Amino acid sequence: MDPDAVAKAFVEHYYTTFDSNRAGLANLYQDGSMLTFEGQKIQGAQSIVAKLTSLPFQQCQHSITTVDCQPSGAGGMLVFVSGTLQLTGEQHALKFSQMFHLMPTQQGSFYVLNDIFRLNYA
Repeated sequence: MDPDAVAKAFVEHYYTTFDSNRAGLANLYQDGSMLTFEGQKIQGAQSIVAKLTSLPFQQCQHSITTVDCQPSGAGGMLVFVSGTLQLTGEQHALKFSQMFHLMPTQQGSFYVLNDIFRLNYA
């Protein structure tokens, strides 16, 4: 397993799903998963998806600038993403950073244990 290839595939899947069907992200999280979104901590797959689907915009487009990854303990990996987020009807894109801690499942794929998202204001 090439960690960089896994990270790239995960990032592509995550943001494509986020941009087209946020509710479809539910299967990437589990009950023990935690999201910190702009400082707000949310735990559990249902609560995380409720937060993501309640964001005050209907459509957006992520453009990924960088993806960095490192292996972590127990077969997991850290994935750090930076890029821009274009909201429909807005002139300027927003810069963001997001970190995922992916852990392996018994089925041989990965789920998101930890997810930290921040907009980057300059």
